[in-house]
Amino acid sequence: MRIVFSTGDIHGIGPEIILKSFMKLQESDHTFLVTGSCKVMEYYRERLDLPVKLKPVTDITALDDVPANKNGTLPVLSVAEPNIIQPGTLSAEAGKTAMLSLETAAKLCQSGVCDALVTAPIHKEAIALAGYHETGHTGFLAGMFPKSSPIMMFFDPVSKLRVALATIHEPLAKVPELIRTMDLDAFFLQLADALRKDFLIERPKTAVLGLNPHASDGGVMGSEEKEIILPCIERLSSRLRIDGPFPADGFFGAGKYRHYDIVVAMYHDQGLLPFKVLAFDTGINVTLGLPIVRTSPDHGTSFDIAGRGIASERSFYEAVLLALNIAQNRTTIPAP
Repeated sequence: MRIVFSTGDIHGIGPEIILKSFMKLQESDHTFLVTGSCKVMEYYRERLDLPVKLKPVTDITALDDVPANKNGTLPVLSVAEPNIIQPGTLSAEAGKTAMLSLETAAKLCQSGVCDALVTAPIHKEAIALAGYHETGHTGFLAGMFPKSSPIMMFFDPVSKLRVALATIHEPLAKVPELIRTMDLDAFFLQLADALRKDFLIERPKTAVLGLNPHASDGGVMGSEEKEIILPCIERLSSRLRIDGPFPADGFFGAGKYRHYDIVVAMYHDQGLLPFKVLAFDTGINVTLGLPIVRTSPDHGTSFDIAGRGIASERSFYEAVLLALNIAQNRTTIPAP
């Protein structure tokens, strides 16, 4: 299989963790490609003194001339060559390069040239400075594939914990209305189907967290559980293995997540805070529901340590392994 890496923010740790991960992957039977900037990748290779050979490619057909990882050679397809490379700094140029890299990599997967996409971290403010309305991977990819309904999910390959988000990067004030107006039935059905296809879990067991404190304590602290979430669970109970809504505060601490294949949080921090406490170094971000395979590390650009050679590639490396696994699963799963 051929896996493409988008370079992420060129002033963050993306190029470093790509190079370090490739060093671990060169003995595999798969091939790898970076979209972004040859100048940037060479800058970090030299700065960090990493034993990786880079091969610039200007046409995707030239990839066929690069043997699978022979002699530690990593092809780089340039989409932009920045004027300035300054680790740890915010810039519109870096934001634009990151998004051009992402768009090109996604198109390579869409066309079938590559089998999966692994994205290095981007910086939302840099992307906004570059003039992009969508400043996150999930929203941008949703725009590229308008017939899809992407779901943001996080996976820890060590504990097997999976957390999906009903709403993604939304202001907290908007979450209750979004929960009331979204098609929760369709969301849970799509989530179960994605787990079947991508993780080969035939009948996933789903835990649903409540929106309000203590899952509203029977309506004392909100009505969304009684009016929206619980009726949805009851409607789907004959089709899915689904339980809840559970009070979010004690769910993870009590280890209840171990009894489920997937936990659904109503908003970003409700799911991500416990996930990152439990799986900070190994967690992977997976976009379910896309026609292409996309994974990424679950951390950010880490401007504070960029270019210093101390960034851990563990999460990115695990994201590559998961992307390979999902791509393979999609070729073997039978139709429902």
